[in-house]
Amino acid sequence: MTSDEKSERTGPGRDGDEDRESVLKEMMETGREQSAATIMFHTAVAASQGLSPTESKTLDLLAKHGALTAKDLVEYTGLAPASVTGLVDRLAAKGFVRRVKHATDKRRVVVELQREKITELAAFFDDWARDVVAACEEFSTAELRTVTRFLAVTAALQRDAATRLPQPE
Repeated sequence: MTSDEKSERTGPGRDGDEDRESVLKEMMETGREQSAATIMFHTAVAASQGLSPTESKTLDLLAKHGALTAKDLVEYTGLAPASVTGLVDRLAAKGFVRRVKHATDKRRVVVELQREKITELAAFFDDWARDVVAACEEFSTAELRTVTRFLAVTAALQRDAATRLPQPE
């Protein structure tokens, strides 16, 4: 390999490792497996509560960020405004959320989580979080930082990709 070729291979994000292509392929396959396992896990958890995965993840957003406007939910989920309206309607009908007047702007409405309704879900995720923390014991702090950085980058990429999908009318 010429020095120019080697320089090209060792640019930003490259370490010159000849095995990089096979590691990237393995990482992509493992990512697909992780994605499938995550979707199946969240589908099962949601179904146990009579929810769709989208409804369950919306509850997660509300738990993380607090009360949100429908516009906020559009931004966080990448769903069309009409889809968010239907989603909030379903969650409200099931008793998981309620619409309330905004604290400072009474013309606006926010969607608020009914925390008492999700206690069973919260307990299940507490158990899951303990399992994940235990699994992380075999990784160094530096490795965990790298994984965290990778997950943040790929989550942002996935959110961006979702916004490029055509929306049903």
